[in-house]
Amino acid sequence: MDKQTKEKKVSDRYAQMLHQYIQHGSEDALYNAQQLSKSMIDKGVSPEEIVGFHIESIKKDFLNIQPEVLQSFDFLLEIMIGYGIQYREHVSLREKQIQLQSEIEIAAKMQQTLLPPIPSSIPSDLELGICSVAAKRMSGDYYHVFVDNSGYLCLAVADIIGKGIPAALCMSLIKYAIESLVDHPLDPHTLLSSINRVVEKNIDINMFVTMVYGTYCFSDHVFRYASAGHEPSLYYSAQDDQFYDLEAKGPVLGLTHEATYQEQSIEVQPNDIIILFTDGLTEIRVEEERFIERDEIKELFNEYKHLPAQEMADSIHKQLLKLSDFELQDDQTIVVIKRSA
Repeated sequence: MDKQTKEKKVSDRYAQMLHQYIQHGSEDALYNAQQLSKSMIDKGVSPEEIVGFHIESIKKDFLNIQPEVLQSFDFLLEIMIGYGIQYREHVSLREKQIQLQSEIEIAAKMQQTLLPPIPSSIPSDLELGICSVAAKRMSGDYYHVFVDNSGYLCLAVADIIGKGIPAALCMSLIKYAIESLVDHPLDPHTLLSSINRVVEKNIDINMFVTMVYGTYCFSDHVFRYASAGHEPSLYYSAQDDQFYDLEAKGPVLGLTHEATYQEQSIEVQPNDIIILFTDGLTEIRVEEERFIERDEIKELFNEYKHLPAQEMADSIHKQLLKLSDFELQDDQTIVVIKRSA
């Protein structure tokens, strides 16, 4: 059955039902009209076509219609033509939004599978706490933690400059690039150089990644680290009762193939703390007019330093969330390493 024949069949059915309702005004006729509307939706009949059916039916049943009424039908038909076009565009956009949301949900779940659990092989004199929270459905932050065969705790915290599905894909790239190197332990500056070459070759030129990578030796308690344009980490010295910035020079990942990275080290004493984090902490707006100061963040860390590592990370995030009026502007990741007495 061709389209014209189908339209004629629907039009005749509509005219018949309208005539029955006008003559008898029964509830059954209204119910049948509802069923017909569902059928017309399935057949893809547009709103302006329905109005056209109605106008033609009225013209056939009522021959002495005043010209003004007929003109009003023309006006209504034009309105419905525009409405129909806008409605179809709305439906199409809605379908695309639903599809995009589905893709985002899949990507968000994929992100969660990329984040590793805290290793169970960490010695009893060391605590590790991690808190990573996305500002939106998907995160641009990534962390990686594992214990290698040489007795080192290896940690990476990265911030992908970009969001959504591209960030999730970049995150997976970084994860597998790091894991491909674990069988061949590398110094932090060498690993960042290797990751940089992978990122530079494989991601869009408009995307960059900041990262801090460090290794903690279980035997001598030396923490070695290097940074690729990442927010400086913090070191708390229990002896000095003071926080220090852990600075290390190096460009962001993916900027240039020949990038080199500076490596630093620090000996961690009992009750000392190392904190790695992303710039989602420093981009918190307080008092609705300014960004939080780094010294204020140090004061916040100092307030919770007595807690176990995981509780410390969680409490710091909760307090920052409160300071931001419970509306994060950026993803937040906090990694806390505490050496016990």
